[in-house]
Amino acid sequence: MFGYGSLMWRPGFPYLERIAATLHGQRRAFCIYSVHHRGTPSRPGLVLGLAPGGAVRGAAYRVSDQDWPTVYTYLLEREQPTETYVEARRSIRLADGRRVEALVFLSDKGHRQWAGALDLDQQARLIAGARGLSGDNPAYLRDLVEHLREAGAPDAGMERLLGKVEALELAAR
Repeated sequence: MFGYGSLMWRPGFPYLERIAATLHGQRRAFCIYSVHHRGTPSRPGLVLGLAPGGAVRGAAYRVSDQDWPTVYTYLLEREQPTETYVEARRSIRLADGRRVEALVFLSDKGHRQWAGALDLDQQARLIAGARGLSGDNPAYLRDLVEHLREAGAPDAGMERLLGKVEALELAAR
């Protein structure tokens, strides 16, 4: 299993091994309208997806064969409440140089929640003030930025986006 967002710091399932990994051909992006976890149908937020192009650093998890059925069910419930992702198997490069095949959830560009390539200002306006069943959208972005920093993989684009969201939150007070 490959995680590139909250699965990196809050997997929520048992695993045998966790190692930094890179997926080529996809990039981390706020490209999915969230009407469940970080927004509502009347006030959507944005969540991460894997959009085409570039490369993304994340975490690979090795799960025991015994635990896999339960973990897979959990992942479907967590990642697919509105079926905005397409399940796929992709080759990833682990930090130790090995290449393995991993389960990934790619953004479904044909899904009604696909937001596409929004600019940073559009993303910031959608994220600021949005809240869903899993909490507020700005906290999700802050968690991402903080955990990427801690992992030694800061993302300049996500840092800029967080700055814009925080400026909007400050202006709204």
